[in-house]
Amino acid sequence: MRTPTAGTRRAPAFTLVEILIVVVILAILAAIVIPQFVSASIEATKSSLHSQLKTINDQIEIYRVNNVGRLPTQDPVAPFGQNGSWGALVVVPYLKTTPFNMYAGGSVLAAGTSNDAYTAAKGSATGWFYQESGNRLFVWAAGYDERNNKLSVEP
Repeated sequence: MRTPTAGTRRAPAFTLVEILIVVVILAILAAIVIPQFVSASIEATKSSLHSQLKTINDQIEIYRVNNVGRLPTQDPVAPFGQNGSWGALVVVPYLKTTPFNMYAGGSVLAAGTSNDAYTAAKGSATGWFYQESGNRLFVWAAGYDERNNKLSVEP
């Protein structure tokens, strides 16, 4: 083992205690910042679903007006909801693309109620639910309660 001579100096270095203090401070900062990013992500998802639902409902109404009161579910060529498709709303460009529910992870359309939509499992292919009632067509996003602006994972 070499012993330092009078003319040599030890290189400055961090002690183990200093490194541990830095790690603890970083862990505390991460514990504060990470939940804010998760909250921002949830808010962005809710905002996206709300915007998509507004667009879908607007396009359904435009379809109904353009087709003398007929709903897209009654389209003779491409009925809305048949085999899980968006039918005439995408074939005739009312919607540019098939809507994708980023929360549920799917774009398939299924008949159901608002309760079916809210309780739908995250990660299923069914991203949207619809119900025809009289001369109205209601569409809901799977896993999202539009009325209360809540995702199914929120308390």
